[in-house]
Amino acid sequence: MSGGAARRYVAAALGRARARGPPPLWEPPPARQLRTLGTGGTAALPLLLPPRRHLSSRNRPEGKVLETVGVFEAPKQHGKYETGQLFLHSVFGYRGIVLFPWQARLYDRDVASPVTEKNENVAGHGSKEVKGKTHTYYQVLIDARDCPHISQRSQTEAVTFLANHDDSRALYAIPGLDYVSHEDILPYSSTDQVPIQHELFERFLMYDQTKVPPFVARDTLCAWQEKNHPWLELSDVHRETTENIRVTVIPFYMGMREAQNSHVYWWRYCIRLENLDSEVVQLRERHWRIFSLSGTLETVRGRGVVGREPVLSKEQPAFQYSSHVSLQASSGHMWGTFRFERPDGSHFDVRIPPFSLESNKDEKTPPSGLHW
Repeated sequence: MSGGAARRYVAAALGRARARGPPPLWEPPPARQLRTLGTGGTAALPLLLPPRRHLSSRNRPEGKVLETVGVFEAPKQHGKYETGQLFLHSVFGYRGIVLFPWQARLYDRDVASPVTEKNENVAGHGSKEVKGKTHTYYQVLIDARDCPHISQRSQTEAVTFLANHDDSRALYAIPGLDYVSHEDILPYSSTDQVPIQHELFERFLMYDQTKVPPFVARDTLCAWQEKNHPWLELSDVHRETTENIRVTVIPFYMGMREAQNSHVYWWRYCIRLENLDSEVVQLRERHWRIFSLSGTLETVRGRGVVGREPVLSKEQPAFQYSSHVSLQASSGHMWGTFRFERPDGSHFDVRIPPFSLESNKDEKTPPSGLHW
């Protein structure tokens, strides 16, 4: 491919990844190479980002140099990415590698069907009935060099597990583990045999130059996936947009613990907030309603989320975080609103799509540590 054709191709791909925002202030390097800013062994955010996050010689930190990452590949419009696929996250910009895919049911309340077909998995929201559709997500590792640069917009220790049977509230996290939607993958290839810095990379993957991609799963990855499947599995994704703020919720069942002669069921939920408009807004308050199968209804109000009041702007449109909830029942529901503030001081509420909290009743033994 000629240099001009390569530049047109990368520009078109970036435009498809995020059509919003002004034209980029960046000229693609020759041979469609991806580069990052860094000095020595330290790398900053990847240069190949959506149009709303641009790095150029004008804003490059003084003393930093461009370092080659790899060669950009065409994003897949059909089919799934394989284990070992290198990628850049199209929203948060970090480097990562695919471990394995999950097939989830996406309930998008922005696309409601007036008639519900029989035998469809349906989630209701007010008068809406939403049919779930199959959507691919990926379990991925995040490059440790990029974690410090995304920590203000996305938690890098968001995948948590119940720690042991002695303390019903103790949790542990696997740093640099994430779930990524298919459309957020910007694939690339690299000749580096260890292109991602993560403590689990060489434990889970090995280099095989005869394969495409050249990183294949070790037996330890397969065993880890099988043993921890109930606590890793992503099954339902819920999405709704209010006044150009899109909220995506993914709940995960974590297991049951006994506390004070009762059973306590735990869930983790991951929430992504994304500003689809150019107006700057700031999250100020959260308002949750939590219904338990035992018949209780709890209301939770508070400032911000996880101790922050994130600003969503054209330059940094998204914020992602995880939190936890426990019930003394095996199932329940959650829904609510986020209150945002505009630059003129006015406020508006953004709906959090309702989602179910379901336990895996066929699983009797929740994890008590990291299983290999």
